[in-house]
This record gives sequence, structure tokens and C-alpha cells, in this order.
Amino acid sequence: MAQKTLQDVLDEAGNAVELLRNSQLGTYIYPVVPAEFTNWRREQRAWRETAVLYDQSHHMVNFFMKGPDAVKLLSNTGINSFANFPVNTAKQFVPTASNGGVIGDGILFHLAEQEFVFVGRAPAANWLQFHAETGGYDVEWTYDDRSPSRPYGQAVHREYFRFQIQGPNAWQIIEKLNNGTLEQVKFFHMGHLGIAGEQVRTLRHGMAGAPGLELFGPYEHHGKIRDAVLEAGAEFGIEPCGSRAYSSNTLESGWIPSPLPAIYSSEAERAYRQWLPATSYEAINALAGSYVSADIEDYYLTPWELGYGSFVKFDHDFIGRDALERIDPARQRKKVTLAWDDEDLAKIWASFLDRDSRGYQFFDLPNANYGSSNYDSVVDADGTGVGLSLFTGVTANERRGLSLATVDPEVEIGTEVRIIWGEPDGGTRKTTVEPHDQFSVRAVVSPAPYAVTARTEYHGGWRTAAAAGRGDPASGDPASGDRASDGGLRKGA
Repeated sequence: MAQKTLQDVLDEAGNAVELLRNSQLGTYIYPVVPAEFTNWRREQRAWRETAVLYDQSHHMVNFFMKGPDAVKLLSNTGINSFANFPVNTAKQFVPTASNGGVIGDGILFHLAEQEFVFVGRAPAANWLQFHAETGGYDVEWTYDDRSPSRPYGQAVHREYFRFQIQGPNAWQIIEKLNNGTLEQVKFFHMGHLGIAGEQVRTLRHGMAGAPGLELFGPYEHHGKIRDAVLEAGAEFGIEPCGSRAYSSNTLESGWIPSPLPAIYSSEAERAYRQWLPATSYEAINALAGSYVSADIEDYYLTPWELGYGSFVKFDHDFIGRDALERIDPARQRKKVTLAWDDEDLAKIWASFLDRDSRGYQFFDLPNANYGSSNYDSVVDADGTGVGLSLFTGVTANERRGLSLATVDPEVEIGTEVRIIWGEPDGGTRKTTVEPHDQFSVRAVVSPAPYAVTARTEYHGGWRTAAAAGRGDPASGDPASGDRASDGGLRKGA
């Protein structure tokens, strides 16, 4: 019997929006890493005040590509230019569908000649695997899936461990591990570092205005490398970061991690939908929030709406190029941060204790998202829709509620808008939702990144306020920028 596919699921459901809005996926889990080592507030403060160790070993897909056509595969599927992408550099890779909508993103490492690994969420990795399999490319590939969300005591193994050392004291820790001064190579350039008798590969990174490193190597070295980093970092105040705080880093640094993959409707993507199994991320993805449209394409986002406009290079042919060439970037929504009103947020929290009404949709801490892809309506003073709030939570460093959003180009910084929190008609059938009322939250349109340190001190690139027109990380041009942590989540899955 043929395996059931995403296209089969969509055909049976009849409406992609209803299918995804009522997904039974449940709570999104960052697997294996404990929720907290101390507490999420302390761990958040560490990346701003001392140093933090992120364990990114488990929640992302590693998709390995090797062969003569590896660059051709990447160039044909990504909006990025590959005119200059030398070995031992990395870049943020962004693929689009034929309609120009973003499928996802992640970090692409150029490991050796004709050898790459993409690290990120499943949608972009699945897209790469499909084209590697069906496009006639001379390329070998390996799909190293993320760890299971609920391993129930079963052994977990990955190809790589992956850590980040970040924060103001990060480089002191790194030099202690190195037993001496270590050159700070360019952002998104790779190198090697000896730790605990092992050679570890590194990627130059940075957050909180300070240089840091991503470390990766064979998974069997995970424990000894982690122990060595924490031992070296003890005197510098390093904190291991649990999965609860990890995902909230993006609120400060400005990366929107979970756009809905733009693959559910176009005829050009039918073969892809027929290839994806009914158990794929794309088939069970949970769509959440107050924004509701019957047309799934209204949920698709362009590179400009997500802050990736500077990555779009028309120096090569790629899937989605024709659609993107028809877009006027000046008319696209822009990425911002929405600073939530304290009193309104307090009312949402307090409603949990209201025993005389059903209250508002639960706002969890520090990550308040209750779907895999989150879309809340943003309206102006007249109630007219002006954007979408896409990722929501709180940060102890800013001591406020924030959400990352995309808004109409004429909406200025400092404008007060309202975010509609909660789903209409009491909520959908998602397991993360209980019956609730909607609440209109006041918010101020603010820069992205929101954190002053991120906005003014990150190396140039899409994260900085001055990113317009700059090159993408490690593209080889002088403006190549830093892609700070994966928002803790950097390549979240």
C-alpha cells in the first residue's frame, strides 16, 4: 500500500487552514536538553551579563550534501548568491517556493570542497532533500533528523554535538580553553579549537555585542566538551541554558524562526506535496493565533517581510525568482518588534485566576507561542489590519513582553497598535488551547532587534537596524554580517 502523503491529507481535509489550525501536534518541544538548569530568568540574564552555553545538539536537522553538484543544488534552491562562498565559511540559507514565499531558513556550512551541511528546521531540509533526490543532481546526501521530542528513556544519538559560547565573557572562556590568545576571525568564518584533547570545529559568532563561538564535532565527544567548557567558564559566570530560556533569545535578537512553509497551494509544489509523507512537519504543523483567513496563501511571507531582503540576489536562477522579481520591496511589510503594554499583559496573566469567566488564552513564560507557526492580527487605532505578530514572549533582560512582527511599510517606529491575543470563537481544537476570550493588547512599534546591544553592536547584517542593502553572512562581500544565535533558536526545529 502506498504511503500516505501531505497531498492526500490536504485533499481529505479540503481546507489547509482548517487542517493546520486544528493540528493535534501538541506543545512544541526542544528535545533532550533540560527545561532549566537554574531558572529561565537567570539563564536569560547570563547571555547579556556574563556568558551562556547553548546546547543546540538536538533540536535541528543536519542535512549533509557532498558532490560535484552540491553548489548547483544550493544555488538553484536558495535566494542567496553563491558567487563567492569559500570553504570554512557559513551563511544563512533561505529557500523560497515558486510563489516567492519563504519555506524556512537555517545555517549552511561549507565544510570542505564540494561538501556542505545545512543546519536548521525541517522545512528547508526537506526541501533540499526532495530536490537532491528528484532533480538529477550528482550529489550524495544524508538526513540526520532532530532528536525525538519524547524519547521515553530510549538512547538518543546525533552525528554532531553543537554548542555555542556567547555573552560578554565568552572570549575569555574561549581563550582559557585555548590556553592562550585566540585570533577573532571574521564573523561566520570557521576554524578549529583544541578542547579536552579533541579538535573541535568552530564558527565565529556573536551576541550581546561580544564575540563568541559555535563549536561542533562528533557526538560521542558531547559530554567531555561540555564539561570542559563549563569548567573553564565557571570563574567567568557561565550558565548552561535550558530549553525554556533558549527559545526566547530571539525576542531580543530579532530572528523570526517559524514562518509557515509556502508549499501548500501552488501547482508547481504538487510533486513536493506528493513526496512529503503524512507524518512530515508540514502535514502536522500547528498554525495558531488570532489571524484567520480561508486562503492559506495569506499566511505566506516574502523574504522582505522577514528581514531577508538583502539576501535576495538575482545573479542566479533559483526557484521563486520570477515571483520575487515581480515584487516591489518598498511596498513589502517590514520586520519590527512590538513592545507589549505592561498593564494589558498583566490582565492576561491575571485572567487565569478569574473563576467567573473563561479568561484569555494562556500566556506561558518565557515563550508564549502555542503553535509551531504563530500569526496574531496587528491592527491600528481604527481596527484595520496593519500586520502580523509572529513570535511572542518575555525577556528578563528587558523586563517586558515582546513580539516579533511584520507590519505595513507606512507604520512608523513609535506608533501604538493593538495585537489581538487569542483565537476567535473561543479557540480551535489544538491541544494547547482551552476555551478563552480574545484580548486587544496595546503595543508600541519598536526596532528589531529590540535590545539596544543587538541593534548597535552586532556585526553588520540582517540583525542590525542598518541592515538594508547589506550582504548576507559570509557571502564574501565586505558587508557580510553576523547571524547571532539561532535566537538561541538560531536554526530552531
